[in-house]
Amino acid sequence: MRQNVDVSTPGIPSAERWCKGKLLVATPPLTDPNFDRTVVYVLEHTSDGAVGVVLNRPLGERAPDELHAWAEHISAPGTLFAGGPVDEEALIALARLQGAVEGSWSQVAESLGSIDLMLDPLDVAQSVLALRVFRGYSGWGAMQLDGELAEGAWMVLPAELTDVFCSDPTDLWRIVLRRQGGRLAWVANAPDDLSAN
Repeated sequence: MRQNVDVSTPGIPSAERWCKGKLLVATPPLTDPNFDRTVVYVLEHTSDGAVGVVLNRPLGERAPDELHAWAEHISAPGTLFAGGPVDEEALIALARLQGAVEGSWSQVAESLGSIDLMLDPLDVAQSVLALRVFRGYSGWGAMQLDGELAEGAWMVLPAELTDVFCSDPTDLWRIVLRRQGGRLAWVANAPDDLSAN
């Protein structure tokens, strides 16, 4: 089910204040190079701040040796992703799960959550339908994301499971905008450099 988005005030969720389980889609031109044309999946959003991971920045590096046991479970393209500029040594794993063991994961949305990479994959492998591992994350302090939303830096849009585990994420920004239709679909098709028109 699609959330109604008021395109006259992009970035402000129309149904609720908190963005957990939703996408933050960067508005052009967001001048911070860390977030230019990014799609961020929000893992947590409260009055204390927000945490998310960038879905469309594959790093091209394989899982480190300590995650060797998880390597076969990592979804295509089989690489780590840059989750954001905060704590770039931290590894965060999002999994699509079915019948997961309680305590092995932290639910973000229906059948989607973060999974503890310290677990033995054999204990949960039968529950893991898809897995994506991020190096670092995107973080906002208290009311910081709210301020960026009010400034129009982000559009808050509904997420689909296919967004999180997209096998070719380089065009995800455009894909998400196109499926909204209307003005947002037009934005998706606009040239990267509008001054070149």
